[in-house]
Amino acid sequence: MSHIFERIETKKRDYQQYNFTAQENNALKTFFDLSQEFGGLEDFYNLCVAIPKGFFNLDASLYVVDPKYNTMSLAAMTEGETRTLKSPPPDDIMPGDHPYMAGNDRLVLTIRGKEPLIEELPFEVKDDVLGLLVIYPLQEIDKHKKLFFEKFANRIGFKLHNKFLIQKNIEHLRFIKSLVADIEHNIIVPNMVYKLFLRGLRRKIEKNIELGDIFSNKFSAGKCDETCMKDFSEEMVDINQGLTRELENIEKHYVNMSLFIETLFRKSHFDQGRLTPRTKPCNMKKDVIQPQLDRYMEQMKRMGISVDNKSSGIPESEIISVVDVGLVAQVYANLFSNAVKYTQEITLASGETRKYISYGHEIINNHFGHGRDGVKFNVFSTGPHIPPEERDRLFNEEFRGSNVISQPGTGHGLSFIKNAIEIHGGTVGYEATQYGNNFYFILPK
Repeated sequence: MSHIFERIETKKRDYQQYNFTAQENNALKTFFDLSQEFGGLEDFYNLCVAIPKGFFNLDASLYVVDPKYNTMSLAAMTEGETRTLKSPPPDDIMPGDHPYMAGNDRLVLTIRGKEPLIEELPFEVKDDVLGLLVIYPLQEIDKHKKLFFEKFANRIGFKLHNKFLIQKNIEHLRFIKSLVADIEHNIIVPNMVYKLFLRGLRRKIEKNIELGDIFSNKFSAGKCDETCMKDFSEEMVDINQGLTRELENIEKHYVNMSLFIETLFRKSHFDQGRLTPRTKPCNMKKDVIQPQLDRYMEQMKRMGISVDNKSSGIPESEIISVVDVGLVAQVYANLFSNAVKYTQEITLASGETRKYISYGHEIINNHFGHGRDGVKFNVFSTGPHIPPEERDRLFNEEFRGSNVISQPGTGHGLSFIKNAIEIHGGTVGYEATQYGNNFYFILPK
């Protein structure tokens, strides 16, 4: 306890030297109380500029590092500010070692984080700076008032640092919860298919053993003539072909599961609290799409769903993309899984009834700006359109459309797609087309 008591005595002496007025002490206490009461960052930002206004009738602007973009921008202001939120600080407003005057009437205070915990923040920080507080109009300011606002800025820094860490932890936990859903959807549930493959493999091995016993008995008894040998040979060929098919199924499933396990259990995901892509050049059709289509083909056949790319109007030529193969493979796995559940029969203009999916890609010129083309990857399925009022929420976490409530699902698949594509610098979307629904994503070419 000795070091605690030493710090208490130091603080007692400091506050005696500060000699803050009752109004100044009340301002600090009010800030402390309300910063505990307001949980959200936006309310906290507004509180920081409201204290100078409410207690001293001074306007204020607060510039804070945006964790998402790692840039400093205007987070809150009182009525005296003419700039717009999210705008960067003016050229004469920048971090400093001490409070300083900018222009004729603005006091600039640098907001710093807690040095020992700087590395824990979810963004890069230069010289411990989290933001800037600008107070005005102040034609003249004495040392006492400057000291008070400096201590006020220090308290903002400590509170802001804590709130950033809390937000980081909340987002980290939310991400892990989401990742667990991905693991269940793409690894645990598909892993049950191994039971079917192994059961089929065991049956064929048992049949092989049984056939071997029969042949051995007949051969020992001298009852195995040419016809017997021919029948035995044909049946062995048939069993071996079946064993080969089962082995191929297991090998394909193993490759797919290994890819997903390596992708979802990547240590960097857990360390950083977000998906961390490992990109490389690949043939999108051969390395990504076809293995996932093969995986769902049997289910589609059982549901009466055909794969028809000729009628989609989308070119199917092979292209090379630089992507995280495991993540984009899961994007297609989710899209094909949805297609199995939600594709419905439609009647074409010719009167013919069809139930099919199609997939492909097309080039979207200048999608990401002038001279920056995109590649649009589509997965189309027949069926009734998603209601217009629900389309903007399709890719939100846990949202499920009113037309699919009767089907099993968590509403997580499309939000995973959005996350996985956005970390590649891409966009996602939905289109209602003539005969059904097209889900797509666009990646930089």
